[in-house]
Amino acid sequence: MCWSAPLSDEVVIDARTPPEACETMAQVRHGVDALDRALVTLLAERQRYMHAAARIKPSRDVVHDDARIEDVVTKVLAAAEPAGLSPDIAEPVWRTLIDRCIAHELAVWDRTRV
Repeated sequence: MCWSAPLSDEVVIDARTPPEACETMAQVRHGVDALDRALVTLLAERQRYMHAAARIKPSRDVVHDDARIEDVVTKVLAAAEPAGLSPDIAEPVWRTLIDRCIAHELAVWDRTRV
């Protein structure tokens, strides 16, 4: 099964056996590897949005925004449940992602303002 999304960088997930139909660890690993490649592409696009934010934000002080962090986590948790993603995975993954994205954005902000 292939899936593609109409993003600025088209994300294509390689053909793989659905998890429910996997009978071997090779099939499981193939599916995980295919998804990881697609996630890397999506995370790279998210990182480019952090570059845009660093370019747009007028002050380094507004890079870290607690209200926005909680808004993002709330939206992720709302999307996780219907998708079948455990909140015990979603929340810490996104909080770590947000933390690392803020650090990256700060570094970009500093580098572009020197």
